[in-house]
Amino acid sequence: SHVTVRRLSVKMGISRDSLHKRRATGGKQNKWRKKRKYELGRVAANTKLSSNVCVRTVRVRGGNSKFRALRLDTGNFSWGSEATTRKTRILDVVYNASNNELVRTKTLVKNAIVAIDAAPFKQWYRQHYGVDVGVKKNAAPAEATEEKQSNHVKRKLRQRNQNRKLDSTIDEQMAIGRMYACISSRPGQCGRADGYVLEGKELDFYLRKLSKKKH
Repeated sequence: SHVTVRRLSVKMGISRDSLHKRRATGGKQNKWRKKRKYELGRVAANTKLSSNVCVRTVRVRGGNSKFRALRLDTGNFSWGSEATTRKTRILDVVYNASNNELVRTKTLVKNAIVAIDAAPFKQWYRQHYGVDVGVKKNAAPAEATEEKQSNHVKRKLRQRNQNRKLDSTIDEQMAIGRMYACISSRPGQCGRADGYVLEGKELDFYLRKLSKKKH
């Protein structure tokens, strides 16, 4: 007689409970209840850097929505010392403290260090202060074009330039056209890759890390 054996496919769910873990003292716990809906976990988004942008809506507990970004290439980045924010392109993922694999695969996660396009910030700086920044040292001087400005605008620019300070490192980055920034939003939860421009001691710290990685 031929007996057919059916294989049951056991799907392991992603759970955030602590019942399957050992006690703090190291002893095993008896599983005294089944899994609960409110303890579920979902597969990580692993948002990739790509121009083919894709954001999915996920229905979650309470009928609310999460926005699971699968592919992104732009974000709103804030320049803290100048109190301005600009939407700009993300060019590359350069550093991640948690895992180098996330740099290799260009995965956008919170606290990832990325290189962004400096052009929107250069344009804003020129408009706000009337000063060209990020000019390469050996570059030939561009022909000066006279812009008609009212006395009020000239007075305003003069006043702004009194307290103007620009970090030399950021000026160098603007000359290359790439600025380093940190992602502060959670792309897999809110569907956006927003963050802030690195400056001061934080920028120095990450530049040291990047120089170590190159050698």
